[in-house]
Amino acid sequence: MQSQVDLMRPAPTTPVTSHPHVLVVDDDPTIRELVSDYLGKNELRVTAVSDGAGMRGVLKDEVVDLLVLDLGLRGEDGMAIARRMRDESEIPLVMLTGRAEEADRVMGLELGADDYITKPFSPRELLARIRTVLRRRRAEVRQGKPDGIRAYRFDGWELNLNLRRLTSPDGRTVPLTNGEFSLLVVLLGAPSRILSRDQLLDLSRLHNDEVYNRSIDVQILRLRRKIERDAGDPRYIKTERGAGYVFGVPVETVY
Repeated sequence: MQSQVDLMRPAPTTPVTSHPHVLVVDDDPTIRELVSDYLGKNELRVTAVSDGAGMRGVLKDEVVDLLVLDLGLRGEDGMAIARRMRDESEIPLVMLTGRAEEADRVMGLELGADDYITKPFSPRELLARIRTVLRRRRAEVRQGKPDGIRAYRFDGWELNLNLRRLTSPDGRTVPLTNGEFSLLVVLLGAPSRILSRDQLLDLSRLHNDEVYNRSIDVQILRLRRKIERDAGDPRYIKTERGAGYVFGVPVETVY
């Protein structure tokens, strides 16, 4: 329970809103310029790169809300990039390609694309599809957000629920997938309480995307790598053998 002093302490100011960050990967400079200009004029922050290496560099350093990926990159397999993205991340994905064959569309959607648009296309249609995907994803995220809680803090870390942003004690933003974010929200909401794998699946709603409860172990491992000083000897997310997991340090709730 928070003390009266904690409740009266002013919270640090954060921006009320920020434009969603869209990462565009296309090797055609004309399309990169056209899309960046149009989306940028419609309340989206855009980073445009020409290849997978540039994409990985942006994802390493920044929080990305949606990825627009051209499947026809020269010298690279866009499908392989999309498959790798889905293995490593839950960032919403809109595939952009000149391929009109139904088999390619189906394969893209089976790989986990949230939407699919073929060239030639209008920037207005792309914007509409991006907005639809972002609205749908925000609705999914809101399902797991505790009412009235703005942020959780622990040991110098802060998880801002409104911005879905994890900040380290030294001020770095640590990117989280949607699954990692949802799982961390549940753990921080019940510090010192042992939660079974089934409880974590239900409370974080990961069962919508993951089939087996052992997938929780994978998500926990990824979280530990991002927040623990030593993932092999965790201080925050501890394993209770045969029972589940417990968040092992005090957590402050910010309303």
